[in-house]
Amino acid sequence: MLIQRLPSALIDQIAAGEVIERPASLVKELIENSLDAGALQIDIDVEAGGTRMVRVLDNGSGIPSDQLSLAVQRHATSKIRSLADFDSLRSMGFRGEALPSIGGVARLRIASRAKEATSAAEIKVQGGEIGLITPSAQPQGTLVEVRDLFYNVPARRKFLRAESTELGHIVKLVERFALVYFDVGFRLRSGTRVLIDVPCATTEKLQRARISALMGEDFIVSALPVECVSGAVRLWGWAGQPQAARTSSDQQFSYVNGRAVRDRLLANAVRMGYRDVLYHGRQPSYLLYLELEPIAVDVNAHPQKLEVRFRDSRQIHDFVMRSVHTALSIVAGVAAPTASSVSLGLSHFSQRQSYPHTNLHTQAPWHGAAELRVQGATVESFFPSQLMTEAPKYFGSAVDSLGTAVAQLHGVYIISQSTEGIVLVDAHAAHERVLYERLKRDFGGQSAMQRLLEPCVVELAIHETDVLETVSEDFSSAGFEIDILAPGRIAVRAVPALLTHVDIAVLVRDILRDVLEDRGTHHLESAAHGLLGNIACRSAIHANRKLSLSEMNALLRDMEDTERAGQCNHGRPTWTLLSLAQLDQLFLRGR
Repeated sequence: MLIQRLPSALIDQIAAGEVIERPASLVKELIENSLDAGALQIDIDVEAGGTRMVRVLDNGSGIPSDQLSLAVQRHATSKIRSLADFDSLRSMGFRGEALPSIGGVARLRIASRAKEATSAAEIKVQGGEIGLITPSAQPQGTLVEVRDLFYNVPARRKFLRAESTELGHIVKLVERFALVYFDVGFRLRSGTRVLIDVPCATTEKLQRARISALMGEDFIVSALPVECVSGAVRLWGWAGQPQAARTSSDQQFSYVNGRAVRDRLLANAVRMGYRDVLYHGRQPSYLLYLELEPIAVDVNAHPQKLEVRFRDSRQIHDFVMRSVHTALSIVAGVAAPTASSVSLGLSHFSQRQSYPHTNLHTQAPWHGAAELRVQGATVESFFPSQLMTEAPKYFGSAVDSLGTAVAQLHGVYIISQSTEGIVLVDAHAAHERVLYERLKRDFGGQSAMQRLLEPCVVELAIHETDVLETVSEDFSSAGFEIDILAPGRIAVRAVPALLTHVDIAVLVRDILRDVLEDRGTHHLESAAHGLLGNIACRSAIHANRKLSLSEMNALLRDMEDTERAGQCNHGRPTWTLLSLAQLDQLFLRGR
């Protein structure tokens, strides 16, 4: 077959397939152009899910009339001049592909009036054919109208989903922009319906209102602040409490230098930060902003700029994971894990708390790790210093935040009276977390081991002995000394000091069965922590064990001194609060 050069129009259509996948793709490109133009208000109108029409209007700097024809040509851009510019790239767009790609697969009209210009002009592109520049009545800014997407590429058009599905993608896209560019107002309309209308949010109160409108009030009220800096890298935002986790990942928003990304490395790092506080199968909610020098990240790794590549991915992964882990490391008694502040009658906390965040473009001062003493427990965390300073105002100043135990209910729950109301504690789940954190702290240390006066001989199935051989080092690091006497027979000579009062034979059998079920699903540190979690679960207080008041109060104090004590190792809540306001409401007091 003869080799021949493809027509220019066909080249544009092929290239458009990499950039414009669906209506939401072109909306993304047009909004990015508006942001790069310094727009403070962006209005988006769509019809038929964006397949029939997409119109984006902004009040940015506009395009000079004599540059309109250049703007719709491939690789014509004002963002870069050389390859070296990628090392300092701060704009959203940079390749000069969006407008010509759209013009190649749709009917495109651009009307713009540049700042200081006395008149506006417009240009039309249809199927790659560029029309003449004509006068327009456009005010300052730019209007881009796209009609009949893929009208000339029927093979692409039939792969589009239902109009409602395509509209849903556009809504989600605009939400992502609105959750990072607080200094820009966004309005999205579908026909006569207004789907999103968020004005410019220049104050903290307005920003929180925007987040509440887009992610729900429960998220912003109960979410924990994240604030961590390491050199030139900064991560800030909010991490939803584990109990607010969802069945889907629809409330996971991560940004790199203001750019919404779907990055596996970041998603995995956040997931690891939630490790052993998240109920299995659930997805955390979060709104996180990562800021670093442009040279440290490659944004040119994906045709639609949805993925990035970090120069030091391992370091970034560890930084994000540790930051999220630290934010979740609050002791019990600070924030009830089973309900939001609103539902517990504690909305004054959300209304009065203040974080030193304004928007992505404002650097908040960093004050380093802060120390907070809550009911005798010390918490070191990377919380904003203002929250740490004013914490007693929000969390109360009682001697014991989980109160004083008064009874045990059905052999399962501890009932405690606190200054806020009634505290209910799941004794097994709470004790499990306390033991787990202590085991992790002592993991690999000699002080964790207690030798038995006589070895405990345990009979096992032969295959369980084989499993023990594969995890023998983890058992040793956890404080066990175990010898295999014969296939199906072992001798336990030492155990972790925390577990000297449990049935060793039952404990070892149960742990090995748990390891057998989970074999191959963990790795390195996760495998070791999984083993410690199994040990803690099997060793914790079980139902129907009668506890004395002193034992119950000792557990409450341990919870107040234990990080992540709001959830057990499996992500279940360990305690909740029934506030005085709720009690008054139940009994109609004050009415």
